[in-house]
Amino acid sequence: MDIIEVRGAPNYYVCESGVLMHLEALLQRHGFKNVFVICGERSWKAAEPYFPKNGEFTYSFFRYNGECSLSEIERLSSLCVHFDVIIGIGGGKVLDLAKAVANQTHLDVVLIPTLASTCAAWTPLSVIYDENGTFIRYDIFPKSTLMVLVDTKILLHSPAAYLRAGIADTLAKWYEADCIIRQVNNPPLSVKIAHQTAYLCKTELLEHSRVAINDLVEKRDTLSFRKVIETIIMAGGMVGGFGDQYGRIAAAHSVHNGLTKVPETHHLLHGEKVAYGILVQLALEKNWDEIHHLLPFYRDLKLPYTLKQLGLDATEKEKLTYIAEEIVQPHESIHLMNIPVDSEKIVQAFYQLEKLAV
Repeated sequence: MDIIEVRGAPNYYVCESGVLMHLEALLQRHGFKNVFVICGERSWKAAEPYFPKNGEFTYSFFRYNGECSLSEIERLSSLCVHFDVIIGIGGGKVLDLAKAVANQTHLDVVLIPTLASTCAAWTPLSVIYDENGTFIRYDIFPKSTLMVLVDTKILLHSPAAYLRAGIADTLAKWYEADCIIRQVNNPPLSVKIAHQTAYLCKTELLEHSRVAINDLVEKRDTLSFRKVIETIIMAGGMVGGFGDQYGRIAAAHSVHNGLTKVPETHHLLHGEKVAYGILVQLALEKNWDEIHHLLPFYRDLKLPYTLKQLGLDATEKEKLTYIAEEIVQPHESIHLMNIPVDSEKIVQAFYQLEKLAV
């Protein structure tokens, strides 16, 4: 077994209503004064009402261009001169961008999620895309995030679609980690922790997600809402943090990566594409019972389970074959499954899911 590097958590984490009231006290504790803030227009609009503005601190705000791309990392890193700390405010791409800039400039980073759509706030890695939103690679960093501040006041005003996407992305933690860890004889404790946490992700989400979505729509900060957002951000991040390469990704995310190669799917959120990827992975494993178990959940949460819902046409076999070929590229994590896969089997899985969805 390869060496397992455990990056279990950020240095400091709080999930609470109104936690941003304590931001400046936390910055002061570390001696920070000049703050480089990366955000988007919508993410800043969501956070601004709760963001402290003390004259003791100098905040310089920089808008990102919509992608966590290599050129954007370079652009912001070149601007980040004579600053003490970086703050990232936003969804997964903004937070990934803030982590990447922090890594390049050797600064600490504080992350304030405005969406619970991925575990990006927790994990010391960034997903890198090109300027058109096409996936390139994952970059894993040697240093964890200094602080993660999850303010439920902010998240209660986030769009429900992003919470649904976060639920799907985190549900994949179980199916992807399980198919990898099941291949390991006598896994070490850290991998067992990852496996158990991945299972917790599944059980918590299947139990609480329907209620949490409704609570979000009605702006209620309930136990179910908090359980779901902490499952997405904290438990989801712990799977990879403790399991390392055994707790990250398998087929579901390879399907996501393949889907990004065609423009028809670019309107979908990351987690929505991963949701379909879960079903493809289960079809490859011929786990039909689990697919039947998940389909009512998908229908209730309005997650995609057909090609049409992805914006694709089942009759365009040439395009589906192209996507399948991208899914099974040699570098893709789908090959971590304990079964041989090729593009023909992927296309077959697409069509099998079409029949099951009727």
